[in-house]
Formats: sequence, C-alpha cells, structure tokens
Amino acid sequence: MTLGFTTPFKSLVIGSSGAIGAAFVHALHDDPLCERVVELNRTLDPGFDLRGEQGVENALSKPDLAGPFDLIVDATGALTVGSTGPEKSLQALSAAALNQSLWINCIGPALLLKGLVPRLSSGRCIYAKLSARVGSITDNKLGGWYSYRASKVAFNQILHTAAIEHHRRNKKAVFVALQPGTVASPLSSPFVQASKAMDAKESVAGLLRAMGPLEPMSGAHFIDFNGQSIPW
Repeated sequence: MTLGFTTPFKSLVIGSSGAIGAAFVHALHDDPLCERVVELNRTLDPGFDLRGEQGVENALSKPDLAGPFDLIVDATGALTVGSTGPEKSLQALSAAALNQSLWINCIGPALLLKGLVPRLSSGRCIYAKLSARVGSITDNKLGGWYSYRASKVAFNQILHTAAIEHHRRNKKAVFVALQPGTVASPLSSPFVQASKAMDAKESVAGLLRAMGPLEPMSGAHFIDFNGQSIPW
C-alpha cells in the first residue's frame, strides 16, 4: 500500500480520534514507506474546533502541522449535530441545524483546506476528504437529510475548485472526496445496525487501495471505497 508514492512520505490525519480517522492512522503506521504520521483531533488538541474560525486557526498554528505533507486526510464530519438528526422532511429543517452542519461539514473543513493546501509537498501529494454519497446531487434519489446533504455538496464544490487552482501550481497533486461506505461508528450507529455495517479497517483499506492509482488532474476525484467514481 504505497498510495502511488515511491519514496518515504509524511502524512497528516485530521479527526484521528474517530473510527475512520483512527483506522487511517493505524494503516499508515503499518506502511513501511510512511515515515511520519501527524494526528489532529479534539482529544489531543482541546482548542481544535470546526465550529469557529479561531478553533481552526488554533489547530493550524501547531508546530507539528508546519509540513510539508505528502498525504493529508481530513476524516472529520458529523451527521447528527447535538440532538438533531438528519431531517426526514423539509418542514423539519431549521436554521440552527443547517448552520451547525455547514460549519462542521463544510466551513470548518474549508478553512482547514485553505490553511493546509500550501503545506502540501511539491511532488506527488494527496489531499483526501471524507465525503458521503449524499454529497452527490446527481445520485440523490431519496431526498431528505437536507442539512447534511447541503453541507457535503458545498464542501465537494470547494474541494473541486481548490483542486483546479492548485493544479496550476503542482501538476502532481491529487485531490479526492472519499465515500467510505457504511462504517460501524458512533456516526452511523443511530441509523444502521453494527452487524450490517463495515469495519473501519476494511473501509480504510479499500480507500487506500483506491487512492493509489488516482492520477493528478485539474479538479477533484469523487470515489467510493471500491474505487468506483461517484457523479458530482
């Protein structure tokens, strides 16, 4: 598992205390080519908070995050915000829930993206962000989940746009939105039985395999854990 790297590489995993983030950390530690794994999460860094600009700036000021990094994985995200779950109807939509979902799933990650893209290495590098299939406008066949869908779609557009811009500076950079599948985690537990969900290690193994063959391009990839492309 080399992610297309042929020389030792350095990585950063954001949200490393979550099920998927932790699985990324473990997998990267097991990769003989990965010489360093830097972690960022709210347990290790209490000042880190995606719900405000200052919380993101606090995290980005850490010396360990100076880079450069060959691989950055942003594994942050939330489906249920506080006590508010995903809306089943338009009438359940509230400004407060929409605002919080946008901060956690789009605005905060966008500020991380802004701060971290300049810290990517100048050769082959990968910026990967956990997304969701509901972040596809084309693939929306069931409706509902207004706040979560909107926040994921919005960040996908930001990632895609940043990839276009950064491609002008580094033709070897890869940007990718990742659909990890239904993983057994606190995020999915209210909506699916653990026995019907995939283990985080299995999901991450698939995502790492899928990222390896990705070619740099002017724009971002959107793929699932099997390496299948998802329409925007």
